[in-house]
Amino acid sequence: MNAQANETQQVPEGFRIDAKSRLVPEEQIKEIDKLRDELVLSIIDRACELRDQLRDFKSDVFSEIEAFVQTSAQEYDVQIGGKKGNIQLVSFCGKYKVLRAISENITFDERLQAAKGLIEECLRDWTTDARPEVATIVQDAFRVDQAGNIRTGQVLGLRRLNIQDKRWLRAMDAISDAIQVTGSKSYIRIYERVGSTDQYKPISLDIAGV
Repeated sequence: MNAQANETQQVPEGFRIDAKSRLVPEEQIKEIDKLRDELVLSIIDRACELRDQLRDFKSDVFSEIEAFVQTSAQEYDVQIGGKKGNIQLVSFCGKYKVLRAISENITFDERLQAAKGLIEECLRDWTTDARPEVATIVQDAFRVDQAGNIRTGQVLGLRRLNIQDKRWLRAMDAISDAIQVTGSKSYIRIYERVGSTDQYKPISLDIAGV
């Protein structure tokens, strides 16, 4: 019997453990149930093996890209600090490219509430008829998502509005000061060019996309 069936309980020879953690003699189990069990465990074994291979692949790729970046920097006598930032590498033939993407997790501290107060002052003074689109954008930016979290992208997007009101500019400064980077996630994305076009399609490493 496959060892993954139960990792903590010793299973005597001739028995299997059912879904309620009971020992069941082999002779009392229907053949179709045995076949189903063996199929599922076989698939799980192969899936775990692939998962481990993907984990190793990701680790190796990150290390190899970082080593290449350092080699490239040394070629031009440039010192590159840290591992932050996206790197895009394209094959000589132009058919393939590899992207190392690092996405930061951003939250806001209490200064976001100060920014919101300043923005609300602006909205109260501006007539609705003069700037209805701005009011809509601001109200949408400060709505929370289904999990109750501030939607970071929408709040940061307010800084792109060309508004010169001093209170607005102070609010934008408060938003910038309120930004807290709480961590980051790293990704590897691999692409293949579509025919002779300039478009690239991802080479999927997701089981649902292959």
